[in-house]
Amino acid sequence: MIPLKCGIMKAPFEFEFPQTAQCDRSAPGGALERMGGTGLVTFKTSDTQSPHSVEIDQVQCRIKRLRRSVTTAARLFGFTLGRRPFKPAMLTLTYRDVDGFSPRDVSELIKRIRQWLARRGHAMRYVWVAELQARGALHYHLLLWLPRGLTLPKPDKQGWWPHGHTRIEWARNAIGYLCKYVSKFDGQEQLPKGARLHGSGGHDDLAKSIRQWFNLPTWLKSLAGVGERFVRVKGVGLVERGTGVCMPSPWRVSFSGGHVVATQVFKYPNALANVGGPYSRLDYVRGEHA
Repeated sequence: MIPLKCGIMKAPFEFEFPQTAQCDRSAPGGALERMGGTGLVTFKTSDTQSPHSVEIDQVQCRIKRLRRSVTTAARLFGFTLGRRPFKPAMLTLTYRDVDGFSPRDVSELIKRIRQWLARRGHAMRYVWVAELQARGALHYHLLLWLPRGLTLPKPDKQGWWPHGHTRIEWARNAIGYLCKYVSKFDGQEQLPKGARLHGSGGHDDLAKSIRQWFNLPTWLKSLAGVGERFVRVKGVGLVERGTGVCMPSPWRVSFSGGHVVATQVFKYPNALANVGGPYSRLDYVRGEHA
């Protein structure tokens, strides 16, 4: 066994790898974080097939991360608001000119809406996605959770969106509304420089922790709990902020014949076989300490 010591943050941590396991330090930045099921397909050669090697479809990885992040953010608002009297409003932002985009346009609009809501004693809760129109212009779909009885004024009439036109309507199915536009993204669009694909804000601390868990690599979800926050340390792996525990990826990334290939080189012995959600480990942990 080869012990790996990691004292990156607050405390050293030791984990024993099988003798054959090696960490691939040559993998491109962020590649290891994308492992663990999302966008992975079985990797085949002409005469062999290894169950521990997969080819990474980078386009599918990007699409699935986008869908997961957007839908999770929206569902969490439904969860935290519960039966409180809120309604989701759909706001579409369109540019007048094809080249009228500026990276701060959406953030400036959100700032104005947040101020408008704050003056009325309300917080802003929102999720947005970007879409590239056929004519080449970018536009945005912004979903806002507003208290019943409160209607947002049209941002273009207020001068909050001086770049073109806006449309507002109530959403009967907030998740379906977002999925409609997320599903149009095929991973090939060339967005303007500085443009982001999506964003959200207004979650409470619990919802933020749950969302962070959902966005972890699949292999790490079977080991981590809600509230644990991981950062990537170059040449080491993912490190939990609070404890300094180092979690190297069990996948080694390499390039073969123009393909990006991931090979599983070890397994974490304490990982759950099936992860059903952010609190999947509760019964497992209770059993350990019973």
